[in-house]
This record gives sequence, structure tokens and C-alpha cells, in this order.
Amino acid sequence: MNENRYTVCRTAQPPSLPGRWEDHVWETVKPLAIACFRPEGSKHRPRTECRLLYDTETLYGIFRVEDRYVLSVHTGFQSPVWRDSCVEIFLQPESGFGYFNFEFNCGGALLSSYVTDSARTDAGLKAFVPLSAEDDRQIRRLSSLPTLVDPEMTAPTVWTLEFALPLAVLNRYVPEAKAHPGQLWRANFYKCGNDTSHPHWASWAPLAARNFHDPASFGTLEFC
Repeated sequence: MNENRYTVCRTAQPPSLPGRWEDHVWETVKPLAIACFRPEGSKHRPRTECRLLYDTETLYGIFRVEDRYVLSVHTGFQSPVWRDSCVEIFLQPESGFGYFNFEFNCGGALLSSYVTDSARTDAGLKAFVPLSAEDDRQIRRLSSLPTLVDPEMTAPTVWTLEFALPLAVLNRYVPEAKAHPGQLWRANFYKCGNDTSHPHWASWAPLAARNFHDPASFGTLEFC
């Protein structure tokens, strides 16, 4: 099986986070598709794509989701946003031992940690460091939907989530993490909605089981 691979291009003009998929900064950037759906989910198969760019200080991204049965009830930092309509990017910098999970619900709330051992225990992951409230304040994002979406939005809906992730945040946990031409990072991208009326689990690179915390399944990001 061919490995999932995505080229992240350097940008001279940082996205201004207007949250528009069609913005001129993004319009020529090739998207990746989050289209490997787990069979445990419902028949709901939201079309989900993501685009990435970077500069010397920041990794930029935007998700676009053609969705339905949309829900966002968790509004706080480090709340269980994966229960809502959620998009996620997991990143393992080239020099890193562990990986980061950045999970955003459709209202923009974030759950994030630096994971050094993804083995499962009764309490959850075996070893991880939650990102701090200061990290959260530095990770900019903009959703096209309100912070709170409750009751569930059952009509077909297109929503976007744009983010700007400072490399300085990653450097607090992986001091050597850099983004420059020739760097190869490992990554996977996800779409889920555990507590929606039509739960689903999708990934960019295919999974051996319904487990997003599986670094063995990650694909490759190549910085150009």
C-alpha cells in the first residue's frame, strides 16, 4: 500500500484567518482528503478536506467539511471536543519522540497534548503532557460556526475551521522542532462526531482499528 504523503508549501503571505476556503492565499493549495471511514460509524460520510501552509514561525491550516448532524456543546479548553462535530490534526515533528494531538470542534474549542506513550490504560493514554492555557491562547483559530451549536443542526451544512499554530508552542515540548524545506514530519488528520446523532470516524491515512492515537498509521508531511 502506498503511504499517504502531503507536500506543505512555504508561503510568503500568511493567511489572515478570515476562515474562507476560497481565500486567495488558499485557492491554489492542493487539499488532502479525510476519507478513510471506519465501519463502526453510521452511514453519514461528511466530505472533509484540509490544506496546509507554513512559514518560519507558524504552521497554517484550514479544514472544510460538508457536514450534517452538526453539534458543538463543549466550549472550554481541554474539554472532550471529540464528542462534538470535530476535526483533528496529529503531528510528529521530524526531531520529536512523541506527537501532538490538536482536536478542534466546529465551535473552535481545542483539546491538545504532547503524547509520549500512546498505549492505553484504564485512565486513558499512558504518558502525555496537556498543553497549557497559555499555549491555547497562542493557537489562533476561526470557525465559520458559532461556539455553541445546540440543538444539533440536522440540515446539510458546510463549515470551515482555520488555524495558525506557532512553532514556538511545539518548541516548548520539542525544542528541535522546525519547519523548513526538506523536513519530513509524520501526521494524520481526522473527522469525528462521537455524540452526534450519526457518529462517524474518518482519517486521512487508514487505521488498523478505531484508534486515532496510532502513530504507526501516520502518513508523511514533506515541507518544500
